[in-house]
Amino acid sequence: MVEVAAERAKQLSSRVSEAGAGWACPQVGTFAQLRPDRRGFSWLNPRTLWRSRNEVLAGLLGDPSGQVRAQWVAAQEARGIDPEFRIKAPVGRNFSFLLLGDTGEGDASQYAVVPGMLKLGRGTSFAVIASDVVYPTGSGNEYDDKFFRPYKDYDAPIYAIPGNHDWYDGLGGFMRVFCDAELKPKPDRGIRGLLWRKPEPIDEARLAGARKLRGRPSQQATQPGPYWAIESDDLLIVGVDTGIKNTIDKGQTAWLRRVSLDPRPKILVTGKPIYTANAYKPSPLEEGGTIDDIVRDPAHRYVAAIGGDVHNYQRYPVKVGDRVIQYIVSGGGGAFMHATHTIQRVDVAGVHEDDFRCYPLRGDSLSFYSQLYATRLRMKWLYLTPAEAACVMSEHIRNQPVRTPQGTVVITRRMRWAARLLGGWSWPFRLPVDKVFHRYLSELSDWDTPPFFKQLMHVTVTPDELTLRCFAATGCLGQELDPPLEDEVRISLA
Repeated sequence: MVEVAAERAKQLSSRVSEAGAGWACPQVGTFAQLRPDRRGFSWLNPRTLWRSRNEVLAGLLGDPSGQVRAQWVAAQEARGIDPEFRIKAPVGRNFSFLLLGDTGEGDASQYAVVPGMLKLGRGTSFAVIASDVVYPTGSGNEYDDKFFRPYKDYDAPIYAIPGNHDWYDGLGGFMRVFCDAELKPKPDRGIRGLLWRKPEPIDEARLAGARKLRGRPSQQATQPGPYWAIESDDLLIVGVDTGIKNTIDKGQTAWLRRVSLDPRPKILVTGKPIYTANAYKPSPLEEGGTIDDIVRDPAHRYVAAIGGDVHNYQRYPVKVGDRVIQYIVSGGGGAFMHATHTIQRVDVAGVHEDDFRCYPLRGDSLSFYSQLYATRLRMKWLYLTPAEAACVMSEHIRNQPVRTPQGTVVITRRMRWAARLLGGWSWPFRLPVDKVFHRYLSELSDWDTPPFFKQLMHVTVTPDELTLRCFAATGCLGQELDPPLEDEVRISLA
């Protein structure tokens, strides 16, 4: 279906029309019927923020993820798992799989991705979740509505790489669900151990009931640990666990160096992206250097590096020597949307703005946030239509609008000030509104009505070629029936 309908899907995308972006949504999709009746959580709730305090503690007092990960790995090795953490997927030389990032809020924005996932997932061999399977704290008691229920009809195995939120539970819920493993980590001493949020005891009856939702033999899979390598004849998919604060411990680094020596081409999947928002953020290795040093080594044959954590889609084709590596952010699988209109004109690593791709488009991101805050703050003048926002961002970025606006748009002072207040334009003095917007305001701006600007990736593998496609999920019925293709790149594996 994906190959046959690719050209049609491109014509339905936000890059072509406002309707493709979900602005014209005459009928909400069927996703609302899939959601559980139980009420979800709110990022505005102080209790949620307190439960997520391990992020702040890790920044102030040090991240214990490396030590705890070593304990999990040692326990898995004692159980007799493959020391190279390999997953031998039952695939031929031609296969496909799905990749979703930052999925597990359990609300409308997560379930809005499901209909398109099921349609695009027909015939795929497996799916991968890159980062934050369950929000807000990775509890093993929340996998029912945030993992098993939404993906109960996806008839293939699902593997995952944990994100920082999965680590707030000491990785207990994640390892129990994906590795069928249990561990009581050694107690952490000192102030950090005193303040650190402890894992919740797992409700065994609830987890057993949840597992039945994905109980078919075709859906079963047990991965060896929080990092792994999925093998096929012509490609390796290497998954790396970046913990809470994005540092790779010595044990995982040694494993990564070994698996990277395999002569087959590779895709890296990580909990944190290497390039995002026109910035370079490679995961540091505990022993020195960065994960990108391994990716860039031509002997290792990495062709793409895909990371979650940032809740949108971005692609940076970076020239490394005589080849190009596709660095991708794919974190739009269900959580609140991180704005793209705060991304400045792209020039990182020599990538030209015209070669950069993002979803949602900057103009659509600005328009939606202007609508949201115009309503919340009761400031009508803050609202920018999609056409106005596209033209304002085009003037600021100094490029042609990706989507040609209908009619004539005259940019006014009001529009520029609206964009400036929302982080889409620079201030005349140094004021990092874009960083504040990304770190706090996006997180506090979750919504449960279309358009959602969610996305997932469909990956096709042949002996000669790798095709990466980004499909949109807006929550509108039209995009459920025909998921729009927002980006596509083909990579030679020869």
